[in-house]
Amino acid sequence: MTRRSRAREVVLQLLYQHDHNPLVDPQVIRAFLEGRLKEPQLVRFAEGLYRGVLEHLSELDARLASVAENWTVERMAAVDRNVLRMGAYELLYCPETPRPVVIDEAIEIARRYGSADSPAFVNGVLDRLAEQRDKARSESSPEATTSSDG
Repeated sequence: MTRRSRAREVVLQLLYQHDHNPLVDPQVIRAFLEGRLKEPQLVRFAEGLYRGVLEHLSELDARLASVAENWTVERMAAVDRNVLRMGAYELLYCPETPRPVVIDEAIEIARRYGSADSPAFVNGVLDRLAEQRDKARSESSPEATTSSDG
């Protein structure tokens, strides 16, 4: 397991907790991260991921709901929902992390902590979200808007 994989697992724990108790003191969150991750760069990565998901929670949930066929975010299992939120945040806001890495990491975490169906579910939803993102980017790029009148 890579160090960033471990950081993502710790963030999953924090997001799961946030679902049940959103009023945890930020100092408690920081102490939890430091106690689990030890390395300052991993703590910063995890803290950024956690804060990023929470700052964009409404948008992430809306985007996930739009690509999760026949599922609302509220109906998803808590582990799946939070793995998807993390993956969606990285896909949409962390361009330095390649798409395959984001999806593979999410699938592995879902396999480790979710149900037997979680890896396939997470893969399908994140893949559709990534395709939607890529399509939107290509449509807004200058190459996509140039005329081919010749």
